[in-house]
Amino acid sequence: MEATYDPSAIEQRWYDRWVDAGIFAPEYRPDGEPFCIVIPPPNVTGALHIGHALNHTIQDVLIRRKRMQGYAALWVPGTDHAGIATQNVVERELAVEGLDRHELGRDAFIEQVWAWKRRYGHRINEQIRRMGSSVDWSRERFTMDEGLSAAVREVFVRLYDEGLIYRGDRIINWCPRCHTALADIEVEHEDETGELVYIIYPFRDRPGGITVATTRAETMLGDTGVAVHPDDPRYDDAVGEILVLPLVGREIPVVADELVDPEFGTGAVKITPAHDPNDFEMGERHRLEPVTIMDEAAVITAEGPFEGLDRFVARDAVKGALRDSGALERVEEHIHAVGHCYRCRTVVEPYLSRQWFVKVRPLTEPAIEAVKRDQTRFVPKRWENSYFHWMENLRDWCISRQIWWGHRIPAWYCDECDETIVAVDQPRECMACGGGLLRQDPDVLDTWFSSALWPFSTLGWPEQTEDLSRFYPNTVMVTGFDIIYFWVARMMQMGIHFMGEVPFYDVAITGLVRDAEGRKMSKSLGNSIDPLAVAGEHGADPLRLALLQAASPGHDVPLDIEWVVAARKFGNKLWNGVRFGISNLDGRVPAGDGYPRDPAGANAWILSRLAETVTRFDELCEAYRFSDAFGLLYNFTWSEVFDWYVEMTKPLLRDPDHAGETRETLGVVLRDVLKLFHPAMPFLTEELWSELVGEGLLAGATWPAPPEVARPGHVDTLQDLVTGVRQFRASHGLSPRLELTMETVDAEGVIEPWWHEQVAALAGVTLRPGSPRGRGFTRIVAGPVQGFIGLEGLIDVDAERARIEKALAEHHDTLARAEAKLTNPGFTAKAPEAVVSKERAKADEARALIEKLRHQLDDLGGE
Repeated sequence: MEATYDPSAIEQRWYDRWVDAGIFAPEYRPDGEPFCIVIPPPNVTGALHIGHALNHTIQDVLIRRKRMQGYAALWVPGTDHAGIATQNVVERELAVEGLDRHELGRDAFIEQVWAWKRRYGHRINEQIRRMGSSVDWSRERFTMDEGLSAAVREVFVRLYDEGLIYRGDRIINWCPRCHTALADIEVEHEDETGELVYIIYPFRDRPGGITVATTRAETMLGDTGVAVHPDDPRYDDAVGEILVLPLVGREIPVVADELVDPEFGTGAVKITPAHDPNDFEMGERHRLEPVTIMDEAAVITAEGPFEGLDRFVARDAVKGALRDSGALERVEEHIHAVGHCYRCRTVVEPYLSRQWFVKVRPLTEPAIEAVKRDQTRFVPKRWENSYFHWMENLRDWCISRQIWWGHRIPAWYCDECDETIVAVDQPRECMACGGGLLRQDPDVLDTWFSSALWPFSTLGWPEQTEDLSRFYPNTVMVTGFDIIYFWVARMMQMGIHFMGEVPFYDVAITGLVRDAEGRKMSKSLGNSIDPLAVAGEHGADPLRLALLQAASPGHDVPLDIEWVVAARKFGNKLWNGVRFGISNLDGRVPAGDGYPRDPAGANAWILSRLAETVTRFDELCEAYRFSDAFGLLYNFTWSEVFDWYVEMTKPLLRDPDHAGETRETLGVVLRDVLKLFHPAMPFLTEELWSELVGEGLLAGATWPAPPEVARPGHVDTLQDLVTGVRQFRASHGLSPRLELTMETVDAEGVIEPWWHEQVAALAGVTLRPGSPRGRGFTRIVAGPVQGFIGLEGLIDVDAERARIEKALAEHHDTLARAEAKLTNPGFTAKAPEAVVSKERAKADEARALIEKLRHQLDDLGGE
């Protein structure tokens, strides 16, 4: 073995060996209980970011551990076709060549996208491999592959036949740049400083008018009514009156509607049914005709002086015209939420359009009930509330997109009789009139429609495959809280509706990875972390361990590169510990689950602690508390195994009576530590396994199951005694090689025979029962044991007494000053609580130090 741990030297050699051995396939444990995770499919256009690294590491820990526990563990990999994002990427490439998709035509453009996917679609998979994720590549899926496309068509047709998919004219979110509809959750709202424009709408038949307030003055061109709350007394006499729309001259009614907020603006709002979802609902209730005033590029189409203007240019022009006409009352600054396209950040336009929708209420109710009945549980449980709130307030889901890359809607229109035909396969003729002039709907489905089917479509549905029957429902879904609404909720809806069961039993929610100061990572802040760059510099394993050590369920993960550096140092500690073991063992360690029989002393202690650690580690992992689990394992390995037990083995390995048992114990402890850390640090542990065990692959080994061992009593007392001696040496500059004698008073008889050899080896001290002798001594208290080391000949007792007396005087002064303040009513009544608390802490600390120093003076024989 090399002298030090070098991730770059070992992390490239193991992945293909794991794949070639078939370890990642569930068939590796053919008789095991099924355990299944489907990977949240990253976009085919994407690169692995730090959020992926966290999510995939958690999933890998789950799947590797279950595989080692004997489960038939399946982790399904795959990528999402990412409709809008991928189309944008390819369109930009074409633009560099001076081409545009409309010039190419639909079929040629789609072939360009497939060609791009063949060239670049593998990049994300290579990055997943680089991070060590143990997915079953033989079952890799893509949301546009043949099997998943068949599933999408089947779901669409069934929902349509059940009346749960319909086509209609409704207000949708429209991106003027991407030229497509967006679902509500694809719109990201941000608070922006805008304006509230107050416009006077005059009565037609009497003097005066009503002032309305709007944040989008240009949409007034499409107004067909004004609404007030029915209980608002300010407008009792106005309801039913007719107003004249400024600049346009259109006559519009005043109506009463409970949707109006009397506290907003003047309490009267304009109704623009074609350009606002709430206005659309009011317009339907009051039979107001919608008037569309802009096109798909957000350019004004209404006849008049504003025709041909961009919406934002028109906004200023309309305000100017209102001012000139005397209809503009005032303009106020106003902070409000503005929706942006989640892909291109363009301001979204509410737009009346004919689209395809899913009727969500019949789907959401069973999905809500499943969580309430704990058929699916959220971890942490508090995220259920967010899930419920969103599900209970859903509008029908707009699923059609006006792009070309994606699952084309399986609907055809007959040009001879206007019949709509929805079918899994393309029809040859119209079922109504027998005509053959059929044209397919040009739109494609929302990308999230296909990913909503991911837990069962990836397993072969609608075919009744063996994988589907064995691995559905999936066991757990690991995902960020930010896509509970985009994805988790929709998988719940579709899974229950089509499979009759929830898609997964657990939803383990992760937080966002933030920087060390708790800030969200972004390019603008310059605090983004590229996981592949970190893996290249420090290793994938240290990055994985650093992420896990901060991964508490549902909480954000603050990540400092120093954590990764510390994890690499731990890797070096593990490396050196195994090197020590190999150099002291007789041959390789057996790969199985054998353990020493009837161990004694230090060996019994470490085996008992190993069993306790495995039990607690498993409990924490089952609760998805990975930060606590790996914190526990880290501390056990570093402190108890390496700092204590490895040192304890050194005298035992030289003793013929104990060497054999110690070698066996040391070997199995190191073996099991590698097994426990393997899910988090697979490359490093596999490399060390090849040196320590050399039999098979660690990735395919069994999970440790150490037997309960009676732990020797008071080992912590032994450790405290050794630590006390070491501190005494350090404080007086005494050499670790200087042999010392310690008299001991063992009030409870806890000192065992094996302690003597250990204390001598670990602290250079000979234990001898008895009371202190000679002129001055130091006292070391360790539980029920008191140890005394004579100072004569070791240090200058008089100088030590003088030092202690000086320190006592200083602490008495500190205590006197603190008590003077604390007994002063003026101080305790007027000073801030934090200041008073600080003084109390000073006084308490001074009292404790005075007590300690007095004992030291007594031990020296002073007054």
